[in-house]
Amino acid sequence: MDKADLNELLQAQAHVWNHMFSFIRSMSLKCAIELGIPDIIHNHGKPITLTQLVAALPTLNPTKACNIHRLMRVLVHSGFFARQKLGECDGVREDGYVLTDACRLLLNDNPLSVTPFIKFVLDPVFTGPWHLLGAWFQNDDRNSFETAHGKTFWDYFRHVPQLNNLFSEVMSNDSRLVGSVLIDKCSGVFEGLNSLVDVGGGTGTLGKAIAEAFPRLECTVLDLPHVVAGLQDSGNLKYVGGDMFEDVPAADAVLLKWILHNWNEDECLKILKRCKEAISNGEEKRGKVIIIDMVLMENENVKDSVSNSVETQLYFDMVMMVKTSGRQRQEEEWANLFVAAGFRDYKMIPIFGVRSLIEVYP
Repeated sequence: MDKADLNELLQAQAHVWNHMFSFIRSMSLKCAIELGIPDIIHNHGKPITLTQLVAALPTLNPTKACNIHRLMRVLVHSGFFARQKLGECDGVREDGYVLTDACRLLLNDNPLSVTPFIKFVLDPVFTGPWHLLGAWFQNDDRNSFETAHGKTFWDYFRHVPQLNNLFSEVMSNDSRLVGSVLIDKCSGVFEGLNSLVDVGGGTGTLGKAIAEAFPRLECTVLDLPHVVAGLQDSGNLKYVGGDMFEDVPAADAVLLKWILHNWNEDECLKILKRCKEAISNGEEKRGKVIIIDMVLMENENVKDSVSNSVETQLYFDMVMMVKTSGRQRQEEEWANLFVAAGFRDYKMIPIFGVRSLIEVYP
């Protein structure tokens, strides 16, 4: 080999190693959350030195204190913390750690916190199926979650209250962010509507936000009976227990936030047909279906500036493959679904980061 070949080989080796160890980033982040580091820095109110940070970790074994800087070094590199120069002491530069915007989403008192999502995704129950992905490709199970646990994702978590509650918190926090964007940037979506059904709306976080922002809009949250049991109607918001595969209450519009990516094509068709029935009064075609979900981009069609978004979407697609029968879909795949369900037109607006707002018309 000449020097050029050797350099390329060494770069290839580094590329493999980087991906082989990429789990370290997420596990280091999980560790920081478990130690409470984001909240400690936030509560300090100013850049915190390593010495101050170590002193503020009440459960830290003193023999491990010398390793905190190694953890922080990885998390600074990953963009969750930053170092700010404080000055020099006896000729030695002293730095303080501060939060980045990404880390502010890890604070416990942030209503938009993604910490529950991190705890959920990195729970051993959820990471275990990834170790069986190769085996799943060779067996008859619907997904590797079933291979690992012998149950569907939905059945498993329904019977594990701790994880089920954590999942509900994940969805609620996400709905707060989506609701803020939807109401602030896309209020025109609700013009001319008198009623709306939030299908699979859980405990109603998004439904409440919409009902409060548009008091003349009658909002209904539809979810499984055990999900909405005990939830009280209030004002223009009510809860209905049911099954979206069987029936969706009649309304001018049906909202599907992060629902369809959980299901395969046949299952999505059933849901969409129930939604179409809900917004149609006999032969009259009147309403629309509002979908908040990903529209998968392809690498060759994007610029470097959005390549991280593509990677996130691809990761989510793999998550769907591992835990459910669902998938993330490209625009053509969405269009085929809409046509098969009897809809005539749609429009897409990429306004929720890696997700889009899709309006579908009968």
